[in-house]
Amino acid sequence: MSKSLMLVMCMVLFYKLSYSQDSYTLKGIVVDENNVALTSVAVVLHPSNKGTITDSVGHFHFTNLQAGEYTIHISFIGYKPYEETVKLNGNTTYKAKLSVAYLNLQEVTITDNYAEKRKKEESLNIEIVNDQYLKQNLGGSLMNSLERLPGVTTIDIGSGQSKPVIRGLGFNRVVVVENNIKHEAQQWGADHGLEIDQYAVENIEVIKGPSSLMYGADAIGGVIDIKNRKTPINNRYGGVVDITGKSNNNLLGSSVMVYGRKNTLFGSIRATLLDYADYKVPADYVDVYGYKVPLYNNELRNTAGKEQNLHLNFGIIKDKFKSRFNVSNVHTKSGFFANAHGLEPQQVDTAMHDKSNRDILLPYQQVNHFKVTNTSSYTFDKLKLMLDIGYQHNFRQEWSRYGSHGWMPPVFPDTLDFHKNIEREFDKKVYSGNAKAFYALNEKTQLIVGFNSEFQDNQIDGRGFLMPAYQQLTMGGYAIAKHAISKKSMIQAGIRYDYGRIQINEYTDWYQTQVVEGNDTTMQYLQRADYMDRQYSNISWSVGYNYNPGKWSYKFNVGKSYRMPTAKELGANGVNYHYFRYEVGNSNLSPETSYQLDAGIEFANQTFAIGTTPFINYFPNYIYLNPTPYHNREQGAGFQIFEYTQSEVFRYGGEIHAHYEPIKHLQLGIMAEYVYSLQLSGKKEGFTIPFSPPASALINLKYHRTRISVIDNPYLTIDYRLTATQNNIVPPEEVTPGYQLINLGMGGEIKLGRQKVMLSMQVQNLLNREYLDHTSFYRLINVPEAGRNFIVNISIPFSGAI
Repeated sequence: MSKSLMLVMCMVLFYKLSYSQDSYTLKGIVVDENNVALTSVAVVLHPSNKGTITDSVGHFHFTNLQAGEYTIHISFIGYKPYEETVKLNGNTTYKAKLSVAYLNLQEVTITDNYAEKRKKEESLNIEIVNDQYLKQNLGGSLMNSLERLPGVTTIDIGSGQSKPVIRGLGFNRVVVVENNIKHEAQQWGADHGLEIDQYAVENIEVIKGPSSLMYGADAIGGVIDIKNRKTPINNRYGGVVDITGKSNNNLLGSSVMVYGRKNTLFGSIRATLLDYADYKVPADYVDVYGYKVPLYNNELRNTAGKEQNLHLNFGIIKDKFKSRFNVSNVHTKSGFFANAHGLEPQQVDTAMHDKSNRDILLPYQQVNHFKVTNTSSYTFDKLKLMLDIGYQHNFRQEWSRYGSHGWMPPVFPDTLDFHKNIEREFDKKVYSGNAKAFYALNEKTQLIVGFNSEFQDNQIDGRGFLMPAYQQLTMGGYAIAKHAISKKSMIQAGIRYDYGRIQINEYTDWYQTQVVEGNDTTMQYLQRADYMDRQYSNISWSVGYNYNPGKWSYKFNVGKSYRMPTAKELGANGVNYHYFRYEVGNSNLSPETSYQLDAGIEFANQTFAIGTTPFINYFPNYIYLNPTPYHNREQGAGFQIFEYTQSEVFRYGGEIHAHYEPIKHLQLGIMAEYVYSLQLSGKKEGFTIPFSPPASALINLKYHRTRISVIDNPYLTIDYRLTATQNNIVPPEEVTPGYQLINLGMGGEIKLGRQKVMLSMQVQNLLNREYLDHTSFYRLINVPEAGRNFIVNISIPFSGAI
């Protein structure tokens, strides 16, 4: 299949190189209602995805454009969004006149230069990136590609799986939204990632801080809002071919997308294939729970993987009505490090694993995520209605060689309805619905009301038990008001009510265990989980204020949010082989509540910008997994028992960023982040909370030009990352030493004949440093992070008239 895909890509490239079109320039000026030029206005051109800002006299220009129709988007604080279609048949000069507006009723469309405007309008601290940023910072997964953003880290397993962490909060405390629908997989675990194709992403908005008003109760730590739904230009077709290679794990990847629109109908399709080998670490051996595991060729055995993704979207667009369907299927298969998954490290058949670094042997995981969603909207003069519905099916299996633990039979019986090597299976179906109404009460005041609902049905199977099957229903309604005090200041406030019900199924072992009661010894099928029915409700609220006087920007937000316990936190009762521990849930857990104060201040001009975003956070009842001095030897193979508990937690921290252009084309930047957490009660009073990220800073030097010889928009970047020692730990965590890394990046747009080719290259961990990441899954077994990695991504866009 991959050979056929490569053949198609080569044919597309040959076709585009075989014909020619002239290139033109679009120049323009942006003025206000009095014909006064406006500076620093965001101007974006579609479908070229080019963006710029106006200069000191309101001028902008785009070069190397082919003939055809383009849509020009212009946005500026205090003015109504501007959009118009431009026909380009030669060099063209354009004039745009903006009208004053206090509030914008339209749905936010995130574009290349829209980020600054969006940040000034939002009272929470946010980061916005586009697909160009992602391709220039490709990581092993989509979440890895966001780690360069201040306040964002990941919990990783291997080179292709990771979960987001925002300001030290992760798992079910961070909501991932794709096309307005909450992405539901198995968020509770650190041993697997998110089933999202990073090539299909066009824009991502990262909201730092509690965002439960609009996105639901689980957004207690923040939101990763993913957009991949841009509407094509009328009577145009196009697409892009992406080819990626990585040296550390010999990754070969390709993704092909084709789109088109004819009048009111549009659609696109994308296919992605990834294949990668075991990844390398800068070490000859790793210390796994006291046993030195020698590594062959510096490779972590059985960490190879494959990924096959398919995306389809189609819809209709009219003046007042839009409707879009998104259908996707993401399939991954990846190995678990063979020396650290439920087996004694010295019992691994190293000769078998070391024959090939691309095979995927036991133990491994296999995940398939199918999703279909629809977003529809209808716009009146002062009212806009939106409806989102979605269905998701997440099917995940963990496979490992059968071995009897406790009272399991030494020979697996053939009477059971699951394979002996299926360690665990999770079969999750999710039904989602959102409704929103935007209403402009007047020019200065806007009201948003909405309702969210979601039903989850998660069934389990396999020989090992960790968490029970469950059904969960959540519903919530909210109201948000925004009022423009003036063109420079805005206040917003909102309130939300949430209701949730979770029903946990009982579970009984498939094998008998010896039970001693007094003088009697019997063999019994132990019940590991009882039937449980819990209902929760809560009120969340938020108040925020923005003030943007010229070159300064100030923001302030205070609010309360909450999260109901998960099935694992309530009903876990089994071995987690990834962590070598026995986990026990607590049916008496109360919902987490969080009170947070966020602030932000920023100054920016043409050559210099500096800003800081501090926060204070208080949890009266934070939920976490606490180690005990006990061990389970009957069902838990002697592993230490960890119990879910709650404690009072106080957190504070923030981010700081600055950049300066000492000379034209050269930019020096710095980003730093710090999070401190302290438990104020409970058995671990005085300690931090698990997976707390250490303080870190990133110093960046970037050289960029509009053109050098035959290269358009060339850039060269050097990143120097400093990460402090993490001494603030909670046992059994260990102190993680600090480290320093150097990363390089370069790229640009090259014309091959008449065909544009976008090239981006990276060198990660240039000096091949051996270091540990405190928030990594493998930190628990002292496995260092990946060594030096050369990454190349080639994007070949194409387009034409229908």
